[in-house]
Amino acid sequence: MFFYIYVLESIKDGKRYIGYTNNLKKRIEEHKKGMSFSTKFRLPFELAYFEGCKNIEDAKRRENYLKTTQGRRFLGLRLQEHKRHKTAFGSGS
Repeated sequence: MFFYIYVLESIKDGKRYIGYTNNLKKRIEEHKKGMSFSTKFRLPFELAYFEGCKNIEDAKRRENYLKTTQGRRFLGLRLQEHKRHKTAFGSGS
């Protein structure tokens, strides 16, 4: 079983939410339906980033890291790189 660390970015205010789950598709749907108190007031969201881990301990560690100053810096650079590649290939979405 895999565990996923995911980052949602609010289209409304640009803020990010970082979490982990063992069922990414289901968890994203729960967020979209406003079933999470942490995100329901900042809808809509888009899935900005995710990673997979082989066990829950690694997923928790990675989630905690991404919530640190250094982790947020890493994430910001990673998302900038992703957006630059999307634009470079002309997908626009």
